[in-house]
Amino acid sequence: MKTSIYKSEVKGKVRAPSSKSYTIRGLLCAALAKGKSELIHPLSSDDTEASIEVLSNIGIRIIKGKNSWQVIGGDFHKPDTDLFCSESAATLRFMTAICSLVPGKCRLVAGSSLSRRPVKPLIQALRQLGVNCSCQGEVAPVIVDGGRLNGGVTELPGNISSQFISALLFISPLADKGTIIRLTTPLESKPFVLMTLKCLEEFGIKVEFSSDLGEFEILKQTYKPAKYRVEGDWSSASYLLALGAVCGEVEVENLNPQSWQGDKIILNLLRDMGASVIINKNSVTVSKSRLNAIRADLSDCIDLLPTMAVLAAAANGVSEFLGIERARLKESNRVSALREGLESMGIKVGEEANRLTIAGAEPRGSVIDTRGDHRIAMAFSILGSVAGETVIDDAECVSKTYPEFWDILKSMGGKVKIDGK
Repeated sequence: MKTSIYKSEVKGKVRAPSSKSYTIRGLLCAALAKGKSELIHPLSSDDTEASIEVLSNIGIRIIKGKNSWQVIGGDFHKPDTDLFCSESAATLRFMTAICSLVPGKCRLVAGSSLSRRPVKPLIQALRQLGVNCSCQGEVAPVIVDGGRLNGGVTELPGNISSQFISALLFISPLADKGTIIRLTTPLESKPFVLMTLKCLEEFGIKVEFSSDLGEFEILKQTYKPAKYRVEGDWSSASYLLALGAVCGEVEVENLNPQSWQGDKIILNLLRDMGASVIINKNSVTVSKSRLNAIRADLSDCIDLLPTMAVLAAAANGVSEFLGIERARLKESNRVSALREGLESMGIKVGEEANRLTIAGAEPRGSVIDTRGDHRIAMAFSILGSVAGETVIDDAECVSKTYPEFWDILKSMGGKVKIDGK
């Protein structure tokens, strides 16, 4: 599907979608709690559906209502088929760990893009806890022969993916003995790990975390069923807020200003660029402003790189983004995808291993190769609304996290044409 974006002036009030990250974390905690839990306002998207399908195939019953899901957890059985994680890295990595608790052999497989993303550090960490598991080189498919989780001490790097650490945190309370997770390199994307700890707490699990030592200590514990309310997603909201900063005025509701989500820092970044930002109790309003260049380290909010890159392209001066190396290991190599897309729109970009510079200018319309990456598609829709006639290919890829994105953009006055519509 191709979507054409034209120069637009937008104005409106929209509701941020529920958090994908919290929805998946809530599903997994509920699956580990014996009894019935309820997720209130969960997100329905490709990634969350992948988690539901895998959990259903190992014995977890999930009943969907209009605004909530009932999860009957605590009892796993051996799957009758491969566990297909689609393109959801969180599903693959979290479920790799959870399959250590499933009696029998599980084989987790992934979609084409996810099959290129690393999982080996998690496999190595699980083996240190007594789990019999393997992967194909560095990546999926993953085979886990479950039913054995000893606990003890495990070590892994903290700078490859926070999802590896979260995966270990989910299962450690159910190990035969207490567990220590020791990081061998500094923790990056720390807010995502804090989100996991917050979710575990809601389901009765306590974790001791020493940031000085880079260690997590988890005693043997039992998950308790819970009513879990999923808050709005700051990652998805970043595109709407950025749109307001360059094309009009947008108020985004369903946002928690006290959220643990790292991408909440988009508010500070927008202010630093000169955007008008007004925070209310449950919403944020951003209005069109003259933006200035920014220098920012995105190590703890790497998913904001596409949003910040297109804002920098429309700003005055040369922006510099550091801590970007892990963006090469996402649904696409986002660093090169951004550079190529921006250069096609007449923007000068400097790319280094862990640094990106972007010289703001008058962008021109172009055809954007999204590489099937939802965040690349949504980010370039913002710049297309500034530049005029811009074609976003594989536009359906937004369904990974924000299926209604194109309709929301149109509802605020964005000029959007989808294929022949």
